[in-house]
Amino acid sequence: MRDRVLITGASGFVGFSLIEEALKNNLEVFAAVRKSSRVDHLKDLEIQYIYPDFSSQSSLQKLIEEYRINYIIHAAGVTKARSQQEYSVINARYTFNLAQAAVNANTNFKKFVLISSLAAIGPLETLSGIITPETKPNPVTAYGRSKLDAEERLQSVKGLNFTIIRPTAVYGPRDKDIFIFFKQVRKGIEPYIGKKAQKLTFIYVKDLAKVSLKALYAGDGKAYNISDGNFYDKYALGNITKSILNLTALKLTLPLGLVKVIAAIAQGVSSMRNKASALNIEKLKELNAANWNCDIEQAKHDLGFYPEYDLDKGLHETLNWYKANKWL
Repeated sequence: MRDRVLITGASGFVGFSLIEEALKNNLEVFAAVRKSSRVDHLKDLEIQYIYPDFSSQSSLQKLIEEYRINYIIHAAGVTKARSQQEYSVINARYTFNLAQAAVNANTNFKKFVLISSLAAIGPLETLSGIITPETKPNPVTAYGRSKLDAEERLQSVKGLNFTIIRPTAVYGPRDKDIFIFFKQVRKGIEPYIGKKAQKLTFIYVKDLAKVSLKALYAGDGKAYNISDGNFYDKYALGNITKSILNLTALKLTLPLGLVKVIAAIAQGVSSMRNKASALNIEKLKELNAANWNCDIEQAKHDLGFYPEYDLDKGLHETLNWYKANKWL
């Protein structure tokens, strides 16, 4: 009988790659989605859907027992919310509820892998240096603080076997966040915030999926910072995109002060509509940060993680997908 893995956030672009990789690893996959989630892109995958209530530990425990879940990869969460409390409930409290339910369940549960974020550690303030496993966490956004909270709550669950994966900026087919930048470049405008030099890092979604599956069987009780092992200047994403799409674009450098005003307006409008704004003043702290370079040697050593995609290779695959599916 095959081991069973529950993948949360299964309808998202990261979830899709996690499902594919889990199936390659001969696991029986249970995809946790909302009843309102679009799942048409998952229809050809050999999976079963479940609809958990993350607010209820007892409900989650019954679900884990009913489906005899052996592993959990918890990728569900929010990257934008209306308040710190909303971030904390969804990203941290729900993580704790699921982990506690797994420990309490009367089943052969083996491992909990949390997809956290490098935002839980936060960026460095200068171009020198590198984020290591010993770097003291200093998240600069409510999102980052909620992810750090999730990690700490996970570590508090007695008897839980876990591994924490902290990816830097994730990109790949179906992503809708970095895709906003690609759309602008396609229209001939290459937008940047300020002229300050930056060290940026990325991870292709397929590499993230591979290291997440490796974490099911190694790295017990540890957290790993994850990138493709390189760092890039602030113009690399645009330059590679233009080269692949064979087009030119006007570099538009917006002063940080102006972007803060735009972000404040967007935040205010979203607040009046009782919605979360994708662009807000706090998010600029991450977008404009000096240094996201991180050391992945521990993941190589413990998890056997050797990224297959640098930014150029990953963007070729991503942009070709966007074009083939008429997103670009």
